[in-house]
Amino acid sequence: MCSRLALAPGRQAQIAQTAIQKAIALAQFTGSAMQGQGEPVAPQAADTPYAKRFADPAWAKFPFNVLAQSFITAAELAREAVNGVPGTDAAAANVVGFTVREGLELLAPDNYLPTNPQLLDQTRAEGGKNLVRGMKYLAEDVQRMLKGLGPVGVEDYQVGEQIACSKGKVILRNSLMELIQYSPATPKVYAEPVLIVPAWIMKYYILDLSPKNSLVKYLTDLGHTVFMISWKNPTAADRDVTMDDYLSLGVLAALDAVNKVVPKRKVHGVGYCIGGTLLAIAAAAMAQREDDRLATVTMFAAQTDFSEPGELSVFISPAQLAMLEALMWKKGVLESRQMGGAFQMLRTYDLLWSPSVATYLKGERTGVNDLMSWNADGTRMAYRMHTDYLHQLYLNNDLAEGRYVALGETLDLAAVDAPMFVVGTETDHVAPWQSVYKVGKLVRSKDFTFCLTSGGHNAGIISGPVHPKRRHRVLTMKAGARVPSPAQYMKKVEPAQGSWWPTFATWLVEHSTKTKVAPPRMGATGYKPLCDAPGEYVLAR
Repeated sequence: MCSRLALAPGRQAQIAQTAIQKAIALAQFTGSAMQGQGEPVAPQAADTPYAKRFADPAWAKFPFNVLAQSFITAAELAREAVNGVPGTDAAAANVVGFTVREGLELLAPDNYLPTNPQLLDQTRAEGGKNLVRGMKYLAEDVQRMLKGLGPVGVEDYQVGEQIACSKGKVILRNSLMELIQYSPATPKVYAEPVLIVPAWIMKYYILDLSPKNSLVKYLTDLGHTVFMISWKNPTAADRDVTMDDYLSLGVLAALDAVNKVVPKRKVHGVGYCIGGTLLAIAAAAMAQREDDRLATVTMFAAQTDFSEPGELSVFISPAQLAMLEALMWKKGVLESRQMGGAFQMLRTYDLLWSPSVATYLKGERTGVNDLMSWNADGTRMAYRMHTDYLHQLYLNNDLAEGRYVALGETLDLAAVDAPMFVVGTETDHVAPWQSVYKVGKLVRSKDFTFCLTSGGHNAGIISGPVHPKRRHRVLTMKAGARVPSPAQYMKKVEPAQGSWWPTFATWLVEHSTKTKVAPPRMGATGYKPLCDAPGEYVLAR
């Protein structure tokens, strides 16, 4: 990018002019702040990413207002300098922008005790006791990290007890997954069962957290028969497992079992994250074979078009993937902590700086909730599958562009005509909603509903049926209708307050047989219950 900028004198002049303007504005601000008379001078953080961080009145006092304003000015100038450089491709600009944004956190005054007036005021008020607590917490966290124990408080969330505690039976186990059939919660159920395909990046029970946040419990309480795939945590012995294996031994094997338990009924397919991508692949493969067993297809925060994968693209380039392949080749898997580190880098302030300041400088130990406990229960990724996934989907965008081959057949997403309900989340750093939304132009669904909810990749999806802080927008398009652009969607669709779960539940009922039936028995011929939910695979480390 520097070489491109060196060849663009016009852009250089623009940056220089902006720098002069911002320097003059900063000098004027500093002069006003140093006078020490009249009202305090607050840093001009409005319309910047730092508005909330410097909103406290303490930041309006000298010299902290100048420190904050200097940082804001430097940050805005840095962003200006790396944007719009002629001849720079989008991937390079994204990498540079990411590096600048995250690097700026090293200079942020609110991340350090001597330059943060709120921290200084607290330290004076407590006589330094907050720092003593912080040092204790730091020592405790280091010890737990070295022992591989996870954050303090995860012990309060035991799988099968406080979380992943919905009643059911494992009715199928193969080399890649267990299939859980959940116990009915109502005397009568909807005729069409629900098969959930979670991501295998993490444990399945993000969709069955504590009862108030369990999608499984919510659906069964409403009268749905729910099945869930629980993926095996791969080891080095699984290094050659492929995406085709996840398709055949996962989705298709589970669908066969569901059809045995609930015969002569179509199935509502639900996929989350990479599980949603796999469900889309399965739906396309089935449609091309005229296999119409899917009544509907629902995707939560799942991409099919990876041309704009968002901030995660900074880790996906030929050079990066070559390095990652070499790393995985040695061990046969990618460890969860390595993957978690990459995701943490996407949001260093939210996931690193802010928690560290709160815990080690403020001395505030926040409690672990069910979602945080799940997040600490990581899984590995098999070498062959992960390599193919990153190359074919992220790097080459084969699925969206009609080159993806599954089970020996080139797929066309346009073959998918089942009704679809697709959920994106506003602040998703893993699967940006604009990217998730693109599936609407790739399929030919009888009706396509897109729901945009507030929150991020995980918290936005796991919102519970009642969530006063959530909002969501819903638009349904019939087959052949023009899909509006993301900007048009935002203008056209007004947000509704509350969780999106009831909206999805209503949609599911609208696409189900109205007359309810007796619940199916647990298991079927050839699928005898093997053990109680949550099964064995979810407990493997």
